Amino acid sequence: MDAFPAFFPLAGRTVVIAGEGEAAEAKARLFEGSPAQVRRVSGADALSPTAYEGAALAFIASADDGFARAASDAARKARVPVNVVDRLELCDFTTPAVVDRGEVVAAVGTAGASPMLATLLRHDLETRVPEGAGRVAALFRTLQDEVRNALPEAHRRRAFLRAALTGPAAQAALSGDMETATRRLREALAEDGPSLGVVQVLDGRGPADHLTLKASRALAAADVLVCDAGVDPNVVALARRDAERMAPEALSPERLHEMVEAGMRVLRLHLGHLPAEDLAAASVTIEVLPVVED
Repeated sequence: MDAFPAFFPLAGRTVVIAGEGEAAEAKARLFEGSPAQVRRVSGADALSPTAYEGAALAFIASADDGFARAASDAARKARVPVNVVDRLELCDFTTPAVVDRGEVVAAVGTAGASPMLATLLRHDLETRVPEGAGRVAALFRTLQDEVRNALPEAHRRRAFLRAALTGPAAQAALSGDMETATRRLREALAEDGPSLGVVQVLDGRGPADHLTLKASRALAAADVLVCDAGVDPNVVALARRDAERMAPEALSPERLHEMVEAGMRVLRLHLGHLPAEDLAAASVTIEVLPVVED
């Protein structure tokens, strides 16, 4: 990862756009409909640090190299991260291609190497992210504290949210009926109860791009990864970063049984030798996942 992607909250924040012309207007259009206050500056005003004081971000757009350099210096003196259009060497951050669905924002960046490629990839994402995705996110944000209080255990909360995201509450939010969506999510929360966990087994030799969709989803949903040494790191990278990692020798039958009883999803990644005997001792049901697509 050559650049770390981050999302800046915009509510109550100020964004400064310095310069004039189409490039400056394009930056301003990025924030249309956002809760940010956009401050436009130009000329000599843009060369003073006071123009940037209190801002969260600054964008500099000008064909004049001297102006761009002086304005970016002024923004940094005010301790504001700055992006300078078409001058990567002056940038603290680059601007990604953005898919805007309100509370759901997807961004594709190339660290400034190929903005056109980022734009093409954004178009692909736009076809996959429904218009109502922001309403679904808003629904879950509104009830976030209720869900957390009702389900304090992280693995149970994740299981509930996975189901709810494809359930009737999410469908109602997608269609714009937020009242029904809220009611159905609360009903699902009230009816939720403990359930047994899942133990899945997957050959982790890779390659990762040949994994079945079911295997990829299992990696993304796992609460615990139990990995043989030498499994393909690109396969492991498909799992959540916060999933617990465990060495095979640390997974006793008793511990595995406890995790299943607690409702956790355990994924055993092996190197071609199916560890059936070790898992069978835990007296749990085991699902062997298909390895690769044909």
